[in-house]
Amino acid sequence: MIEIRKEFKGGDKESTKVAELKRLEQGEKTIEEFFQEFRRAVRGSRYKEHPLIEEFKWGINVKIRRKLMETK
Repeated sequence: MIEIRKEFKGGDKESTKVAELKRLEQGEKTIEEFFQEFRRAVRGSRYKEHPLIEEFKWGINVKIRRKLMETK
């Protein structure tokens, strides 16, 4: 049992950070406020590149997301 705990130590922190990222929404915050909150949540999540970008896109305001998608 001790070996299992050692093996998974820190996993809870990462899982919590990932869950926090998935729950984040811009709502009424400015994009800058949301970005700062997002950056804080990223620390310790081990998310990298594409998955991180996807989480950010789904957290921002729908109108902003639409505008960004239209500019491609």
